[in-house]
Amino acid sequence: MEGIAYLETPVGELEIRSRGDFITTVGFLKERKEPEQETPLTEQCRQELAEYFAGSRKFFTVPLEADGTDFQQRVWNALLEIPYGKTISYAELATRLGNLKAIRAVGLANGQNPIAIIIPCHRVIGQDGSLVGYGGGLDNKQWLLKHEGALADQLNLF
Repeated sequence: MEGIAYLETPVGELEIRSRGDFITTVGFLKERKEPEQETPLTEQCRQELAEYFAGSRKFFTVPLEADGTDFQQRVWNALLEIPYGKTISYAELATRLGNLKAIRAVGLANGQNPIAIIIPCHRVIGQDGSLVGYGGGLDNKQWLLKHEGALADQLNLF
C-alpha cells in the first residue's frame, strides 16, 4: 500500500510518501500536489515531524526505506548517526565512511537524500563552518540548525 500526505511546516510544505511498511520520501514540495492517500504510517510520520517542529521530538521512530545505491545507503546511514543539535563537515563524514578522498561523492549522495529532516543531511556543513548545499534551500538549512540549537543566533549590530 502506498501513501502520500502533506505537512505545512516553518520550512515550507513537506510531502511524505510511504510504500508498504516504510517511509520512502520526505521532501520539500516543489510541484503540484497529488491527492492525499493517508495511511497509518504517513499519519505517524506527519505527527512525528509536527512534534519535531514544535520542539518536542529529537528522534524519529518511523521505519525508513530510502532507494539508492550501496554507497548512498552507507552515507544516509552515517547521517542517521549525527546527533540532534550537532553538525559535522563533509570531510568528517567522508572520513567516517573510511575514505576522505570520497568527499565529493559523499556530498553528492548527501544531496540526493530522499528523506529530508528525518535523515538529517542538513547537519552536514562546510569544513570552515559555512552552510553549503541543501536541496531545501540554505535558508531552510539555517532554520533547521537554529531550531536544533546547532547554530547560535548571531547578534546583528548593523
